[in-house]
Amino acid sequence: MTQLYAVRMDVALPPGMDPAVRDDLLTREKAYSQQWQRSGHWPHIWRCVGQYANLSIFAVESNEQLHQILWGLPLFPYMTVSVTPLAGHPSDIALAGPDAG
Repeated sequence: MTQLYAVRMDVALPPGMDPAVRDDLLTREKAYSQQWQRSGHWPHIWRCVGQYANLSIFAVESNEQLHQILWGLPLFPYMTVSVTPLAGHPSDIALAGPDAG
C-alpha cells in the first residue's frame, strides 16, 4: 500500500564550496530527483519562495523506502529534512466521491 509523506528539505551549502564541486553536486542531485519523479515515487516538488528549500510529496511503499530515497540525495549531507506522514482527510471531496454533500 502506498504511503504519502510531505517532506521539507532546507539546503545549506558551505559558502566556500568549490564551484566545480558545487556544479557537479547540483547536476547529480537533479538527475537523482528526476529519476524518482519519473518513477512516480516523488509526484510533487515545490520551491519555498525566497529560501533554498523545497516541499515535496512522496508516494512510497514504506518508511524504509523513503529513508533510502532521502539518504541517496547527493545534497542530503547539506540538508535539514522534516518528514510528515499524511492521511486522507474526511472533508476531502476527492476521497468522499461525487455524491458527498
